Formats: sequence, C-alpha cells, structure tokens
Amino acid sequence: MILREIKELLGCEVLVGNPDLEVDVTDVVASDGMSEILAFARSKELMITGLTNIQSIRTADIAGVCAVLYCRGKVPDKRVLDFARDKNIPVLATSMGMFEICGILYAKGLRGVS
Repeated sequence: MILREIKELLGCEVLVGNPDLEVDVTDVVASDGMSEILAFARSKELMITGLTNIQSIRTADIAGVCAVLYCRGKVPDKRVLDFARDKNIPVLATSMGMFEICGILYAKGLRGVS
C-alpha cells in the first residue's frame, strides 16, 4: 500500500514530507512504547504512535521506519517536526485511535511485525 492511500483512508494531515507520499508501506508497527518499536521494527514499516516527543522521531530514525503516523489527534511541536524533516521521515497525524487505525489497515492487507 502507498502512504498516500493510507493518508486518504485515515483522513490524515501531512505534517512533514512530500505531498505525493509515494512511499511503499508493507508492514505496520504500532506502540506508544519506543522500546517495543525498536525491538520489533525490521525497517520500512509505518510507525503508529501517540508519543509526540523528540524520542518518537529518534526511534523512527534508528528503527528505519518509512513514516510516522501520530494517532488520537496528537501533533508534535515544531522542534520534533523540524527533526523529522532533517531526517527525511514523513510525518502524518489523524484523529483516529490506534486500535481503529490498526483494524482499518489490517482489513486492507497490511500486517504487523512481531
């Protein structure tokens, strides 16, 4: 699935990244625990979290995820978004909850990592 399709499907706002979002997403990793993201992400997954501090983008960078999606209407501050821009990590946000997002993406064929 292409990140642009996920944006449209979940009604996301693009906070950082190229508006065309031509990024291929094959798997999803979802957690507010950054240690779980680091333990289970293999690389190139979509990372879903509600944690909006700088650590979320640092974790995304180390884990090599393809994009970060903030859930529950949360939006990080400018410093976090600037850091994501510097690292070339697309950042999206939606008002949906994590459980709902995961269910929708699972129904569309995306799978989690474990």
